[in-house]
Amino acid sequence: MLPLIHRRPPPERLGRYRRWHARKRAELQAKQTRSATRRAKRQARREARHATHVNHRISKEIVAVAGGTSQAKRWGSTGRGIALEELGGIRDRVRPFRDQRAALSAWPFHQLEQHIRYKARRAGVPVIWVDAHYTSQMCPRCGHTARNNRPVRDAFCCRRCGLAGPADHVAGVNVRNRARSAWVLVNGPVPQKA
Repeated sequence: MLPLIHRRPPPERLGRYRRWHARKRAELQAKQTRSATRRAKRQARREARHATHVNHRISKEIVAVAGGTSQAKRWGSTGRGIALEELGGIRDRVRPFRDQRAALSAWPFHQLEQHIRYKARRAGVPVIWVDAHYTSQMCPRCGHTARNNRPVRDAFCCRRCGLAGPADHVAGVNVRNRARSAWVLVNGPVPQKA
């Protein structure tokens, strides 16, 4: 019998949950009473617990797929490792649209990285961090890097070779390629002195 693994909630359900919390938070902040402040703190703790729970589930799924554990039968296993982008200072570098500010600044990316790191260490899955610069602007086929390779936010189209696809997928391929080249340096044989 396969172990019971919880599926991630659909993104629209998670977005609806967060919008509901934001609306309730705004209502409580508008009241400006002590009881409203207490309830707002309680609501914030509940939302933080929910984010932690979702991060645990996502990291468990990623490590299971990368590590080839028995839980990975559901998704398939790569048995290789995990490559993550170095996202230090992401909130300072990225300027999101106004309606995305709350969503991006509220999600604990660092916590997800920590969960992946400790679960991967426990499962014996190697983790490598790669440079995040230009991963969504560089063509994985020909290596051409330009800002106009991304005509719109969600699409990628290389101006040199014509490769087209979803921007997130292209960025993921670039992260994988950088991890593969770094992996050779990390896991390669130690040169012997002559």
